[in-house]
Amino acid sequence: MSSTPILAAAGLTRTYPGAGTPLTVLQEVSFTLDAGDTLAIVGPSGSGKTTLLGLCAGLDRPTGGSVHLAGQDLAQLDEDGLARIRNQSVGFIFQNFQLMVTLTALENVLIPLELRGKSDGLAAATEWLQRVGLGDRLHHYPSQLSGGEQQRVAVARAFINRPQILFADEPTGNLDGDTARRIADMIFELNATVGTALVLITHDAELARRCRRTLRMRNGTMVD
Repeated sequence: MSSTPILAAAGLTRTYPGAGTPLTVLQEVSFTLDAGDTLAIVGPSGSGKTTLLGLCAGLDRPTGGSVHLAGQDLAQLDEDGLARIRNQSVGFIFQNFQLMVTLTALENVLIPLELRGKSDGLAAATEWLQRVGLGDRLHHYPSQLSGGEQQRVAVARAFINRPQILFADEPTGNLDGDTARRIADMIFELNATVGTALVLITHDAELARRCRRTLRMRNGTMVD
């Protein structure tokens, strides 16, 4: 493990203006995650899990507290800087796949490389789709793929840049039991082989137990 955490959250708070009293959805959450480590964030709906992930990934800005991601203080970065660190260091997997419906599987996986300005990523994208078992689906559109296949495309897209950290928000939530297990196995296998740290939001207790650490949320605060 690296002596410098890949992710460090300190006193994270997020408050939204309300009609009268402001609404605090996250309050004073602090934790660190080392390179290559795995962390599950669990808790009931509305407990602040997705808000916490968004703040840690630089998708939203906190009302209070700080986030250091891949050695960068996110508060010191403008929107272009945040986009750059996400492209260079972060992978994402979402419950609803978030594929571009007008692009093929291969073109979807190429997106992170193209955002880096790389025009020679075809072989790498093909290799990653083969690695997740979709070598015969390169030119299929999302509408031609099952839910499990779409999520495998999302996994390949998330790992093609060999990110330092992966944020996965209910990555198996829309999948049947067998497919969910295969996707989970794939994520943890790639975590081990690529060395990518994993932050996993899940309602699945079995999936959470596969992570080395668990952070439990309730009503916007960290309870364990």
